[in-house]
Amino acid sequence: MTVRDAFLKLVLLPVAALSPLSAQQAPQRLTVAAAIDLAEKQNLDLAAARAKRAVASAGVRIAGERPNPTLSFGAARDTPHETALIDQPLEIGPKRERRIEVARQESALTEADISALERQLRRGVRDAFFGLAHARAVTAQQEGAVKLAERLHDIAKARFDAGDIPQLEVTQAELEAARAQANRQVAQQEEKVALSGLNALLNEPATTDWDLGDPFAALPPTPALEDVLARAGASNAEIARISQQAKIEQSRKALFEAERIPNLGLQFGADFNAPGGLGTNTGGYEVGPRGQLSIELPIFSHNQGEISQSIANARALDAALAAARRAVDAKVESAYFELEARETQTQLYRQTILPSSRQLEEMTEESYRAGKANIMTVLGAQRDVRQVERDYLDSLLAVQSAISQLEEAVGAPLD
Repeated sequence: MTVRDAFLKLVLLPVAALSPLSAQQAPQRLTVAAAIDLAEKQNLDLAAARAKRAVASAGVRIAGERPNPTLSFGAARDTPHETALIDQPLEIGPKRERRIEVARQESALTEADISALERQLRRGVRDAFFGLAHARAVTAQQEGAVKLAERLHDIAKARFDAGDIPQLEVTQAELEAARAQANRQVAQQEEKVALSGLNALLNEPATTDWDLGDPFAALPPTPALEDVLARAGASNAEIARISQQAKIEQSRKALFEAERIPNLGLQFGADFNAPGGLGTNTGGYEVGPRGQLSIELPIFSHNQGEISQSIANARALDAALAAARRAVDAKVESAYFELEARETQTQLYRQTILPSSRQLEEMTEESYRAGKANIMTVLGAQRDVRQVERDYLDSLLAVQSAISQLEEAVGAPLD
């Protein structure tokens, strides 16, 4: 070995030893609250919606702009030969203030849309978070099913070697173990899909792993229905949007009424080069001042159509708001009772059905080990306990989905 080879070996050996450690980084701890906070900071759809705030702010600035003056210059063969005029429109009344108020109310509507998107994102993150937790729980359940099937196979193999059972029962046990391993692989792939969906909402790399802990360990407390209905009236996204549209319509009506006051046109300037004619009593001049006022006469049109339309829109929005409030109450009540039903179902599985099915499976396995039951009885008990465990996990996910649905109907977090 040359000196160069020895040096490369000395340098690369620690790097090769450390590379597996760096590749196997521990997953980061993530709670549902932390996931929602991370999504509110990094989600690209929400960032694009928030960028519209600058557009709304510019709209307020545009509404406050004043009209520019107009400069005109004319030349003619008649006297005066040249004329220069500046025409400045003057707004009379609170028109500018009313325009600014309309723009501000439209900006508030933008904020309402952003808030609605934030609530939708919250539900999406919650569903994705608990979807990943559910997928991992299913994977763990399939791991347990594999161990259960392998244990049954070992029992069948031992009894076959002892001459108690035929080869058929060993083959059935092997088939059940192979089926459990296939289900485990499917569950692992579904877990990867769920992880990718959560990372997409968080704007994180698809392979970023998270330690979710045990989010299904305890059921969240259920608030009172009266409190939920009261919060929905003040926080629901649809109600907030219609209410803001009604405020915009009120501002527009006030603007139309202010625009009934006609603007004043102010012109001032000078005439140039007006020599006096022969045989006249007027003398010529080089520069002469000139000014005039103009005002629009609101005889035929004074925003009567616009004001009538605004009043009709306001009445339509009032009716839509009343309908939205009733629909939101019905939606909140439905989601609330759905949550109560799912929580009751989960409690039944946790306290009664799941322990009984596991106890039954253990009893049939012991009976088979003792030669008092056939393998089909054990296989049936194992399939039953796996189905009950899967139903229990589905009920846990259904509780969280019901909470997300109720939160979206209310328009505010419940935890």
